[in-house]
Amino acid sequence: MNRPDGKLEEEKVFKDPVHRYIHVDDELIWQLIGTKEFQRLRRIRQLGTTYVTFHGAEHTRFNHSLGVYEVMRRMVKNLQKNSEWDEDERLVCLASALLHDVGHGPFSHSFEHIFHLDHEKWTRNIITGDTEINEVLQKMGDDFPTKVANVIAKTYDNKLLVSLISSQIDADRMDYLLRDAFYTGVSYGQFDMERLLRVMRPDEDQAVFKHSGMHAVEDYIMSRYQMYWQVYFHPVTRSAEVILSKILHRAKELLADNYPFKITPVHFKSMFNDEVTLNDYLKLDESIILYYFQAWEEEDDPILSDLCKRFMNRRLFKYVECDPSKQVVIWEELRQLFEKIGLNPDYYLVIDSSSDLPYDFYRPGEKDERVPIYLLMPNGSLSELSRQSDVVEAISGKKRTDHKLYFPKDFLTDETSFPEEKRRIMALLLSQEE
Repeated sequence: MNRPDGKLEEEKVFKDPVHRYIHVDDELIWQLIGTKEFQRLRRIRQLGTTYVTFHGAEHTRFNHSLGVYEVMRRMVKNLQKNSEWDEDERLVCLASALLHDVGHGPFSHSFEHIFHLDHEKWTRNIITGDTEINEVLQKMGDDFPTKVANVIAKTYDNKLLVSLISSQIDADRMDYLLRDAFYTGVSYGQFDMERLLRVMRPDEDQAVFKHSGMHAVEDYIMSRYQMYWQVYFHPVTRSAEVILSKILHRAKELLADNYPFKITPVHFKSMFNDEVTLNDYLKLDESIILYYFQAWEEEDDPILSDLCKRFMNRRLFKYVECDPSKQVVIWEELRQLFEKIGLNPDYYLVIDSSSDLPYDFYRPGEKDERVPIYLLMPNGSLSELSRQSDVVEAISGKKRTDHKLYFPKDFLTDETSFPEEKRRIMALLLSQEE
């Protein structure tokens, strides 16, 4: 068994709209791209339901994974110029970047929340399990798959390498901000990646950035902040996610009640029973999910049928801004009114919350500890970013959260039945925004 640690006879090049070209000259990387588990990522969108809001957001985890590999390849190329870089780690670094998202399921984070799954755990399972990816990695040595899995788990001994793929400024984030901005057609995610790579320097446990490149780091932080609130947490996208989650919850409930499906959800059975195997997991992609959703439009269960029609035809729930303290006062009356007019509040009255912390520095004892970004000062010392940047200091440690209450406005404004109750419901809902 030949180790695939050599170079290809001829470099392979992927044309890419974000990085222009993605270069592959390592046999290992080329073989990993060709595995069926990596090719599966072509059938999973990078941004889940965001395509219902931004019609260009059809790019996939495959696109993104190649992009992260390319950013990492450029990082390594720059870091190789520094005497502190360990050349033996190069292929571990590149393989980890390429494979970091291979465990994502269809509709990504929405899917994870519903089934209590962790894509990073499934990524490690794919890397170390009975897969084509593991077979390729094993050719590099028995411990090579474990090394790659440990990088993704953030337990690898070389913390510098871990930081390149998982930190507050890393190859993963650099690619998805630029790529998601490109495909959604917004300008918020733009920043000077080339400048960041030029001012990046290896330190003992993480990459640091020359002080002269501070403004490029500031642009990156602000791009991330804007993308989360303008794209990732867009209320229309969140409405689609709410309906997606309710469809799967309804199907799980019906299966548990032995409901006679016209199209039985065989692909979901192990998921619904919390007995999912690696083989079952790898069979799921978005084409499978959408096949069921389209078929379930014809189911006799009115809730499942209606929710699937809404998702497939973009008849989404509307929303009002929600104050949790006000919501407590009206919640019970709302639920009773929904039940009276024939709407199950468990499926048609949904509070959804989003929060983001754009940048933070080390806070001893805090649960979600973040390694800060450090600047390399002219005298050789390190200084935490927010101590040098007024822009970053203004948003450091400030977690922003908002809550929205989703409901089927089209049904509630149709007063051919229960007009008084529907008017009362709308009055209660609108009172949330006063």
